[in-house]
Amino acid sequence: MDASKSSPPGSVSEKGRVSEVEEASPASTSVYNPHVDVSGVDERKLMRKLDWRLIPWLSFLYLLSFLDRTSIGNAKLYGLEKDLHISDNQYLIALTVFFFPYAVPSNVFLKRLRPSIWLSGLMFCWGIMMTVQGLVHNYGGLLGMRWLLGMFEAGLFPGVNYYLSCWYRRSEFGIRAAIFFSAATVSGAFGGLLAAAISKMAGIGGKPAWAWIFILEGLATVLAGAVSYWIIEDFPEHAKFLSEPEKTVVIRRLQSDDQFSAAGETLKMKYIWKSLLDWKTWLAMIVYMGADGPLYAFSLFLPSIISEVRGYSATPANLLSVPVYVLACIFTCAVGYIADRHGCRGYLNIGCFVLAAAGYIILIVSRNAALSYVAVYMAACGIYPAIPNTIAWISNNVEGSYKRSVTLAMVISFGNINGAVSSNVYRAKDKPWYTLGHGIVLLYIGLGLLSSVLMLTLLRAENARRDRGERNEYIEGVQGDERTKKNGVFASVDEARREKGDEWSGYRYTL
Repeated sequence: MDASKSSPPGSVSEKGRVSEVEEASPASTSVYNPHVDVSGVDERKLMRKLDWRLIPWLSFLYLLSFLDRTSIGNAKLYGLEKDLHISDNQYLIALTVFFFPYAVPSNVFLKRLRPSIWLSGLMFCWGIMMTVQGLVHNYGGLLGMRWLLGMFEAGLFPGVNYYLSCWYRRSEFGIRAAIFFSAATVSGAFGGLLAAAISKMAGIGGKPAWAWIFILEGLATVLAGAVSYWIIEDFPEHAKFLSEPEKTVVIRRLQSDDQFSAAGETLKMKYIWKSLLDWKTWLAMIVYMGADGPLYAFSLFLPSIISEVRGYSATPANLLSVPVYVLACIFTCAVGYIADRHGCRGYLNIGCFVLAAAGYIILIVSRNAALSYVAVYMAACGIYPAIPNTIAWISNNVEGSYKRSVTLAMVISFGNINGAVSSNVYRAKDKPWYTLGHGIVLLYIGLGLLSSVLMLTLLRAENARRDRGERNEYIEGVQGDERTKKNGVFASVDEARREKGDEWSGYRYTL
C-alpha cells in the first residue's frame, strides 16, 4: 500500500476549499474530529494565516539568538581581549564552553510543556545572561556567562524546528525551515552593522564598545522573551488563533501526509528507543555535523578572517561581512523552495556540500585577498542552506511525534557540540590565511558530503524494498499472507501505521 497514492481525509477541491470527509473505511486513516464540519475552511487562506502567525516571530527570535551567540566575534574586534586581559587561547576557551551545555537535548520538555512557556522562558533567561556578559570584568566572569548563555539558548533551534514540523506537511516544511534559519544569515549581516553602530557608544557610562554590544543586544532579547509568552502559539490542537474547523483541517492535513501522530501521542519509552535504535538518527548526526561545525567556525571568525586577509580595521571588516550573509540568505531560501517543490533534499544537500568544499579549497590555496573574499561567498552559500535542508530532510523521514522530537534533538545537539571543536580551529598564530582552520572545516564538509551520499543511497534502497512489497505487513482480513507476518500482524492499517511509524510499508522516505 503506497501512502502517496491514498486519498487523504479532508482533501482539497480545485477551489481550495476542504471538502466534507467521507466515513473512513477500515483500511484507511481514521478521521480526526469526524463530527466537525470543515467545508467552510479555505486551505490556502488557512496556510497563509499559519505562516503569518508562526514564521515571522520565530524567525525574529532566532535572529536574536544567533546575534547573541556570535556577537562575541564582533566584540573581539572592539577590544574585548585587551580589556579583560585574556590571551587568544583563553578567548577560544570562552567560545568553547558555550557549546557544552548547548548540546543538551530539550525537545521532550517542549513536548511535555507548552511551547509558549518553554520557548519564551528560555529566551528571557538567556537574554539576562547576555546582558550580564557585558558587565563582566575578568576572564572567569566571561566563562561563566558563556556557559549559562549556552545552557538557556540550547532549546530554541531544535525546539522550533520540531514545533514547525507539527504544523506543516513534509513538502511544506523545507521553505519554512529555510526562512526561519535565514534569520541566522540576516543576523550575520545585521550583527556587523549593529556592532559598528553600537561601537560609537564607547565610553558612555564608563563602558567600552564591546560591553555595550552585549548589554543592548541582551536587553532586546529580554524584552522579546517577555512578550513571546503571548505571541508564541501552542500545538495545533490547542492553538487559540484557530477555530475548531481550522484546527481539524491542520491535523487532518498532517495525517494525510503520513503523520499519523499529529492527533496526539502519549509519551512512551518505546518511542525514545525507536529513535535511539534507528540507523537514520545516527547517520543524520554525521550529516548535520558536517554542516553545523563549519557554520560556527564561519560565523564566529568571519569578521576576523576578512580583517586579516584584506587588512581592514574592525568596522570595515564587519561591514564587508554584510553582503556575504545577504547572498547566503538568498541561497538558503532558494534551496528550501526548490526542495519543497521537487522533494530532492538529499541531492541538494550534496550540492551544498560540494559548493562549500570548493570555497574552502580556494581559501586554503589562495594567497590573493580578492580571491579569498570570493571564496568566502562560496563557502557561505554552501554551508548555510545545508543546515535547514538537513533538518527538513531528517524531519521528513521520521514519523511519530515523540520519535521525531528525540531524533531532531539528538541530531542538532550532536551538531552543536562540534561547535566546541570548530570554535578553536582559527588560531591567532595562523593568521592571516588560517590554513589549518580552513583545512579542519573542509574535513567537516567532507564528512557531511559522504554521509549525505550514503543516506540518500540507503533511503532509495529502502523505498525500493517497499515498492517490491518486501516490507508489507499482515493486515487481518485485508491483505497479506503467511510470509508477510514477519513484518507484523495488525488488525488494521491504522494500527500498523500507529505502531510502526516510518517503518510502515506504505511510508516512503523523502530523497
